[in-house]
Amino acid sequence: QVLLVESGGGLVQAGGSLRLSCRVSGRAFRDYAMGWFRQAPGKEREFVVTINLSGRITYYADSVKGRFAISRDNAKNTVYLQMNSLKPEDTAVYYCAAGTYGTKERNYDYWGQGTQVTVSS
Repeated sequence: QVLLVESGGGLVQAGGSLRLSCRVSGRAFRDYAMGWFRQAPGKEREFVVTINLSGRITYYADSVKGRFAISRDNAKNTVYLQMNSLKPEDTAVYYCAAGTYGTKERNYDYWGQGTQVTVSS
Protein backbone atom coordinates (compact mmCIF):
# COMPACT_ATOMS: atom_id res chain seq x y z
CA GLN A 1 0.00 0.00 0.00
CA VAL A 2 1.19 3.49 -0.86
CA LEU A 3 0.55 6.27 1.62
CA LEU A 4 0.80 9.97 0.80
CA VAL A 5 0.79 12.60 3.52
CA GLU A 6 0.69 16.30 2.70
CA SER A 7 1.75 19.11 5.00
CA GLY A 8 2.48 22.81 4.86
CA GLY A 9 -0.91 24.29 4.18
CA GLY A 10 -2.26 27.27 6.06
CA LEU A 11 -3.50 30.84 5.92
CA VAL A 12 -1.45 33.45 4.07
CA GLN A 13 -2.04 36.95 2.76
CA ALA A 14 -2.20 37.65 -0.93
CA GLY A 15 1.29 37.98 -2.34
CA GLY A 16 2.72 35.63 0.23
CA SER A 17 4.30 32.21 -0.09
CA LEU A 18 3.79 28.69 1.18
CA ARG A 19 5.62 25.43 0.61
CA LEU A 20 3.66 22.21 0.57
CA SER A 21 5.29 18.85 1.16
CA CYS A 22 4.06 15.37 0.35
CA ARG A 23 5.85 12.37 1.76
CA VAL A 24 5.30 8.98 0.16
CA SER A 25 5.72 5.67 1.94
CA GLY A 26 5.00 2.06 1.15
CA ARG A 27 6.76 1.64 -2.17
CA ALA A 28 9.70 3.05 -4.09
CA PHE A 29 9.01 6.74 -4.48
CA ARG A 30 11.14 6.86 -7.60
CA ASP A 31 8.70 4.51 -9.37
CA TYR A 32 6.07 7.25 -9.53
CA ALA A 33 5.52 10.47 -11.29
CA MET A 34 3.94 12.94 -8.89
CA GLY A 35 1.25 15.53 -9.30
CA TRP A 36 -0.52 18.24 -7.38
CA PHE A 37 -4.19 18.98 -7.81
CA ARG A 38 -6.49 21.38 -6.00
CA GLN A 39 -10.17 21.74 -5.28
CA ALA A 40 -11.77 25.06 -4.43
CA PRO A 41 -15.14 25.25 -2.67
CA GLY A 42 -17.96 24.45 -5.06
CA LYS A 43 -15.60 23.54 -7.88
CA GLU A 44 -14.21 20.36 -9.38
CA ARG A 45 -10.71 19.23 -8.58
CA GLU A 46 -8.24 20.64 -11.08
CA PHE A 47 -4.70 19.88 -12.18
CA VAL A 48 -1.91 22.12 -10.89
CA VAL A 49 1.43 20.57 -11.82
CA THR A 50 3.18 17.28 -12.51
CA ILE A 51 6.77 16.06 -12.31
CA ASN A 52 8.29 12.99 -13.87
CA LEU A 53 10.23 10.22 -12.14
CA SER A 54 13.63 11.89 -12.38
CA GLY A 55 12.37 15.38 -11.65
CA ARG A 56 13.74 16.74 -14.91
CA ILE A 57 10.39 17.21 -16.64
CA THR A 58 7.53 19.28 -15.27
CA TYR A 59 4.29 20.68 -16.59
CA TYR A 60 2.24 23.46 -15.02
CA ALA A 61 -1.31 24.65 -15.37
CA ASP A 62 -1.39 28.10 -16.95
CA SER A 63 -2.97 29.54 -13.83
CA VAL A 64 0.12 28.84 -11.71
CA LYS A 65 2.93 28.99 -14.26
CA GLY A 66 5.69 31.34 -13.12
CA ARG A 67 4.40 31.42 -9.53
CA PHE A 68 4.53 27.78 -8.41
CA ALA A 69 7.47 25.38 -8.56
CA ILE A 70 7.42 21.64 -8.07
CA SER A 71 10.45 19.62 -7.04
CA ARG A 72 11.16 16.18 -5.67
CA ASP A 73 13.78 14.66 -3.42
CA ASN A 74 13.95 10.95 -4.19
CA ALA A 75 16.25 10.37 -1.21
CA LYS A 76 13.58 11.73 1.11
CA ASN A 77 10.56 10.25 -0.71
CA THR A 78 9.09 13.72 -0.81
CA VAL A 79 7.66 16.06 -3.41
CA TYR A 80 7.38 19.79 -2.77
CA LEU A 81 5.22 22.58 -4.12
CA GLN A 82 6.64 26.06 -3.62
CA MET A 83 3.85 28.59 -4.06
CA ASN A 84 4.77 32.25 -4.48
CA SER A 85 2.77 35.38 -5.25
CA LEU A 86 -0.33 33.68 -3.93
CA LYS A 87 -3.73 35.00 -4.93
CA PRO A 88 -7.14 34.59 -3.27
CA GLU A 89 -8.17 32.38 -6.20
CA ASP A 90 -5.45 29.91 -5.16
CA THR A 91 -7.54 29.10 -2.08
CA ALA A 92 -8.30 25.38 -2.20
CA VAL A 93 -7.57 22.00 -0.73
CA TYR A 94 -4.35 20.80 -2.33
CA TYR A 95 -3.82 17.12 -3.02
CA CYS A 96 -0.69 15.29 -4.03
CA ALA A 97 -0.94 12.17 -6.12
CA ALA A 98 1.37 9.37 -7.28
CA GLY A 99 1.11 7.57 -10.59
CA THR A 100 2.16 8.20 -14.18
CA TYR A 101 3.15 11.52 -15.67
CA GLY A 102 0.12 13.45 -16.82
CA THR A 103 -2.48 16.11 -16.18
CA LYS A 104 -5.54 13.92 -15.66
CA GLU A 105 -6.78 12.43 -12.40
CA ARG A 106 -6.87 9.04 -14.08
CA ASN A 107 -3.07 9.19 -14.48
CA TYR A 108 -2.72 8.81 -10.69
CA ASP A 109 -3.34 5.74 -8.58
CA TYR A 110 -2.69 7.08 -5.09
CA TRP A 111 -3.83 10.27 -3.40
CA GLY A 112 -3.13 12.13 -0.21
CA GLN A 113 -5.78 13.39 2.17
CA GLY A 114 -5.31 17.01 1.16
CA THR A 115 -4.09 20.15 2.88
CA GLN A 116 -5.99 23.43 3.05
CA VAL A 117 -4.48 26.59 1.59
CA THR A 118 -6.32 29.82 2.25
CA VAL A 119 -5.20 33.12 0.73
CA SER A 120 -6.73 36.25 2.18
CA SER A 121 -7.09 39.46 0.21
